[in-house]
Amino acid sequence: MSGTLLLAWVGLALAAIAAPYLLYPLVLFARARLAPVPVAAADDAPRVDLVICAHDEAASIGERLENALALDYPRDRLRIWVASDGSTDGTVEIARRFEGRGVHVLDLPRGGKAAALAAAVEASAALEPTADILAFSDANSLWTRGSMRALVRPFADEQVGGVAGDQRYDDGGGPDGAIGERSYWSYDRVLKRWQSQAGNVVSSTGAIHAVRRALFEPPPADATDDFMISTGVIARGRRLVFAPDAIALERPAESGGGEFRRKVRIITRGLRAVAYRRALLDPRRTGLYAFELALHKLWRRLAFLPLAALVLAAPACLAAGGALALLGAGVLGAVGLGTAGLVWPGLARLRPVALASYVVMVNAACAVATWNAVRGHRVARWDTERPGASSTSSSTEATS
Repeated sequence: MSGTLLLAWVGLALAAIAAPYLLYPLVLFARARLAPVPVAAADDAPRVDLVICAHDEAASIGERLENALALDYPRDRLRIWVASDGSTDGTVEIARRFEGRGVHVLDLPRGGKAAALAAAVEASAALEPTADILAFSDANSLWTRGSMRALVRPFADEQVGGVAGDQRYDDGGGPDGAIGERSYWSYDRVLKRWQSQAGNVVSSTGAIHAVRRALFEPPPADATDDFMISTGVIARGRRLVFAPDAIALERPAESGGGEFRRKVRIITRGLRAVAYRRALLDPRRTGLYAFELALHKLWRRLAFLPLAALVLAAPACLAAGGALALLGAGVLGAVGLGTAGLVWPGLARLRPVALASYVVMVNAACAVATWNAVRGHRVARWDTERPGASSTSSSTEATS
């Protein structure tokens, strides 16, 4: 490879990686600081239906419901719904112990999370008085006590149609490699603050988010429900904002293999979700949000391509000497370190190894998910990949 071609190859690869991870955050920061869009929040307490979907969550559903009942929110303004998606491990029996305390339990046949969500929302609409706000949470998420108030506060602004909360990983649980996951969510938290100040966050996390009932659209089975529900707000011309004080704590997956499978599933469904919402990629319709969506949900997930290009160019960089040799050594060293951390998890106790392993694992998951999208593979149901869950061994993916 000639020197000019090598420089062009490396330069394009670095630019492709820098665009979503460096250039976009800088532009977003400037936009948020120079032209912020305020939110007219107020400390109201609208009626809320909190929907918790569960599939074989006997290990966590009791703690989750105790946590929901302990929220600092008027009990007569909050209803809690558990939608069991074909659970067979006692999840329903445990949840029904809470029915006398304002919890409503739906024992549904196995149909996927999207169907369970839609059933719970439909059931809640039939119960008077109707709640104007729908909140959603995972069965293994534990909210801080003031999270519901923080989550609904922005709805005092009529332009706000949805609110994204802040997902954090519990420092006391999970494998050593979870350092990478926690670091990612810390980075994502900063982006969400700036996105919200600039106009809209790109999407919500399923651990903690809410929308106006009038704007809820049942999500398709083969796409990420949190993305579809939250971006439906933007499709209807309302704002999706971030509530940093609405916090959900989760434990990471027990194993690196479990986390990889979870990432592949989520990214596969996420790419399908962007396809459903492709109209939002038109800047004539959504302005700045179109570029944010493209960079955040598409370009970042294709970053494995320029990363692979750098790895392929690394030997030539080493042979070229100078700054290129340093770059080549750095790329090979980082990838080697990350791979070693995945092969020997004990190494992930070291933060640099954990971060490198996370980058390698996520990019590998993006590559698999992209291949899934190209060949039309769809994931319509989910299995639990968490400590104490009983369903990790069964696969119920739907392919078309």
